[in-house]
Amino acid sequence: MNHWITIDSSTIPGSDIELTLSQRADDFAIRISGVPGDLMNSRMHHSEDELARFACSRLSIIKNAQVLVGGLGMGFTLAAVLKTVGVSARVVVAELVPAVVEWNRGLLGQCAGRPIDDKRTRVHLGDVADLLKQQPDKYDAILLDVDNGPEAMTHSDNEWLYSLAGLKSMYKKLRPEGIVAVWSARANPIFTSRLKKTGFTVQERTVRARPGKGSRHTIFVAQKK
Repeated sequence: MNHWITIDSSTIPGSDIELTLSQRADDFAIRISGVPGDLMNSRMHHSEDELARFACSRLSIIKNAQVLVGGLGMGFTLAAVLKTVGVSARVVVAELVPAVVEWNRGLLGQCAGRPIDDKRTRVHLGDVADLLKQQPDKYDAILLDVDNGPEAMTHSDNEWLYSLAGLKSMYKKLRPEGIVAVWSARANPIFTSRLKKTGFTVQERTVRARPGKGSRHTIFVAQKK
């Protein structure tokens, strides 16, 4: 198989935006129909791995750590979290698009090692914002691997996550010294300022899509004071 073949597609709930899943040999890509380039590609997930490392490295020795991951994608962020936290951790991953969950239960799941099958994982089918607004849980880390980062691209409701109201909600949901880590396609000084205004101490990390090469992405690492 030397060319990309579309094997499934699905519309994002609440929008008319269509996601497609394509395969070429052992590689997979998720794309937005009609938009050039890949939204996600199974060969480029280094920045997702780093997102998990920055957020969860301190949790390996914390018993019963609680982690919330916004966005399942191809499963790489979730897989990296599970490699980092301990055996007693509980990791909730929220995914808005039902088809994405099914793709991860099927052929796509082999890419990241089928992390949704891990006994520490619970899948929430729906918007991560609903968990932040409604659930009483407290988390040691909240990771947002949603959309394009603060510049929401595929789902307008994602804008709440990056708003001052959304950040304040996350701050309240964190345990002492808890971390919010946010993947972004690029730097965003306004978002950095917003994080600081919420009360976080903030670091910005620049990482590559693949080790040593590929697009440069920004990870915001915000810790509760």
